[in-house]
Parts: sequence; structure tokens; C-alpha cells
Amino acid sequence: MSFEDVCQNVEAELEIRWKSAEETERMLRLEKEKKAIMGYDEEVKEYRQLIGQIIRDKELGDAECPPWYRTLEEGVFNEIYGLAGLAPWAYDETEKYRKSSSAKLIGDRLYCLIDGVAELQPQTIGIRRRQQLKRALLMATPRERLEDGFHEVYLRNGIRITIYSGERTKEGQDVMVFRKYIVEKKDFEELVRLGTIEADAAELFKTMIEIGFNVLFAGPVRSGKTTFMQVWQCSEKTALEGLAISTDPETPWHFLMPDTPLMQLVADGRDLENITKSLLRGDNDYVLLEEMRDAPAFRLALDIISTGTHRSKATVHTSDPVNLPFRMASRICERYGGNLHGVIQQIFSGFGYVLELCSREDDPSEKRLKALWEYCYDSAKDIPSVHQLCRYDAAADKWLWKYHMGEDKKRIGELSPEALKRMEEIMIRLEKRNPIMENTVVYPRYYRPQLLDNPERAGL
Repeated sequence: MSFEDVCQNVEAELEIRWKSAEETERMLRLEKEKKAIMGYDEEVKEYRQLIGQIIRDKELGDAECPPWYRTLEEGVFNEIYGLAGLAPWAYDETEKYRKSSSAKLIGDRLYCLIDGVAELQPQTIGIRRRQQLKRALLMATPRERLEDGFHEVYLRNGIRITIYSGERTKEGQDVMVFRKYIVEKKDFEELVRLGTIEADAAELFKTMIEIGFNVLFAGPVRSGKTTFMQVWQCSEKTALEGLAISTDPETPWHFLMPDTPLMQLVADGRDLENITKSLLRGDNDYVLLEEMRDAPAFRLALDIISTGTHRSKATVHTSDPVNLPFRMASRICERYGGNLHGVIQQIFSGFGYVLELCSREDDPSEKRLKALWEYCYDSAKDIPSVHQLCRYDAAADKWLWKYHMGEDKKRIGELSPEALKRMEEIMIRLEKRNPIMENTVVYPRYYRPQLLDNPERAGL
């Protein structure tokens, strides 16, 4: 008997049991099936045991199991309730899958990112199974309509699934994109081990967290900025009260920081606008904003830091930290009005540092801190400036440094003098070892171009 025959036999037996059950029992089973599909341990264990019992009762155990499954019971469960051929990737069943951060199902073809390259896998998933998988995934998200061509779903273990189908794709070429985080330990030492940062940088960032600067994590898609923010946040003081706002439930902070009073809200666009006032009245020591990408999110971030809140963090898609304040201010003013000059000034005054992340060109699975930028604002001269404190040298695979600390950062550090002193000492040591030789200061022309054309008038 083939593996497909075993799956059909087990599925038929489950269908018989479903039809013979009472209505209340059906409702209970439906809820359990949803949880099994989403990866809840107890329900997964229960249904795998049930499938194993059916296989034994019907004497189906002699069938050959596909090589990407460890056991026949596991394979049948994943074909009926799980992720089919994607299960070995999703649950890290081999070393190469454990290190793979993304997978794509295009039509019936499965590609996994292995060592930075999209590698075609031997398992295929037919159209019937893909439709069944889509329906199963959407069972846990009642607001999603099956006929819609775009969906985003999250599994229990944090895997994000983006689905494109229907009129959004060519016939037979529906797409499912799966992403997972492969950094298990949320600490800087793990980033050092992975080569994302150097060892002394870990100590530098710990002192910055102790002082409590507001920071941005920037970079393109799959550059590692969300993971970096998670590591940064997990090094925060657990007794502080926080608020995490995201456009989707991407980061399970209740698992990462179970002892921290960190509230989690999911809101975007108009929903975010409607709750902004109540958020500003909240008694929070810091705020996390995941995936800032539109005017409401930019304005909320600005409103939060303008109240004097420290230790706030946000991720944003950009490869241009120098011009990011202009982009944020422009979006805010276009949507809500206001003075562009004044909004830019608030951004420079509120956010202290930008950590820019990237993927290595030769191996996209390896992430690197591309640069560390400091936003400074001279209130006496009304002049903002951007200072590059660190730059990654890809050819030499090392980081170059430049020491600078604005007066506004020193004022913030007055309440943590020992940490501030350590921060300065580490930066001076880093620069002495691998200095950036060229100019690292940028005076943004978008702020006051008429003065920056004349350095003497600008006081530069």
C-alpha cells in the first residue's frame, strides 16, 4: 500500500467518526482540529496518537513513508492536519532546515532558503492538498475570507505565512511564503557567534540599553532588523512596563519575556489612529513599534518620544537612514498637516541612534550590522546632523568605527554616569583599533538648505 493510500484510509476513518459524532462533540473536535493545525502541542499530540491508533487497527504500518518524514504517523498527520511536505522545514527536523529562515511554495514546487540560496526540494504539494492547507490555515483566522487573494496567518510557533491565490496569481501558480526566526537565544552573544556584530559591539549596545536611548532598527526585508530589536528588547530591564504595537502579531513577546509587564496590541492604519490618544495616556516606561511604514505609525512614534519617553524602539524599512527623518516628517505632514521643519527637528531630538542591518551579498542567510548612525540636534544653532559611528567593511568582513557623542546624548546619560563612561571608553577603543578615516558627519540639506549652502551663516 502506498503512502497516499494510507492517508486516504485514515482520512476516511476520521470522516466516519466525524459524521457519527453528536453536534456538541463535533464542535469540540472542530476546535481541537484548529489548534492541531496551528501547532498547539496538546492537540498535535492527541491527533497524532489517534492517527497512530488507526494505522495499527487497520494494519497500515507496512507502507513506505516519504523520506522527508521521520515516521508514518507523523507523515499522515501532516498530510491531513499539518503543513504537508513543509513540516520538516517548519519544525526544524534537519540541520539544514533549522538554519533556513524562509520557504516558498510556488504551485506544487517547494523551495527552501539553504545557505542563502533558494533550493528546490524533492517533495511536491498538489493543488488539492494546497487548497486543503489554505482552508485549514484560515480556520484559525475567522476574519479572513477564503475567496480573498491575499492572507497573512501566524502559527503557534511564530511562523508567518503569506498566501497569494485566485486572481492575484496565474492559474495553478498560487504562492505561499513561510518565514521563521532562526535565532533561538535572544542575546548579543548569539549575534556575535553568528557574525552579525563583533564582540566589543555587544558590550557597547548593553551600555546603550542601560542608559535608555530611543533607537530605530532599519534595513530592507530579511535584513535581520526585527531579530536585532528582539535581542535588544530582551536585554531590557524586566521590571519596566512596556507596550508593544505591531501591524500583525509577529513577535510573541509573552514567550520571549514572560516575566515582563509588556502589553501587546495589534493595530494598523485607521485602527491605530483611533487608539492613539489612549496609548499616549498609558503608563508605560517604553513603547515598541514593529514595522513602522505609514503616517499613523510615524506620528504615534513621534508623539510618544515627544513626551520624554526613553527606551523606545521601532523597526522601519529603509536603506537610507540619513534621509529617514525627512521621509517620516513628509508622510506625517501630508496626512495631518504641520510644519515640516518642526517635525524633522522633533525626530532628530527624539531618536538617538539608528542601527542599520543588511544581508551579506554572497550569503543572504548571514546578517550583518551595516552601520550605526547617531541623530544629533544642536538646539542653540537649530542644526541637525547625522554621524556615522560604525560602518561594515564587507571586503574585510570587519567593522570600522568613529567616536562621537552629542551633547544631547550626554544629557540623557547623566542619570547613568557609569554606563555613559563605559560607552565612551568602548567607542574610543573601537575607533583606535579600526578607525573610519573619511568624514562621517552629514548635515541634511532637507532641513535648511538655504543655510547649508552657506556654512559660515549656518555656523558649521
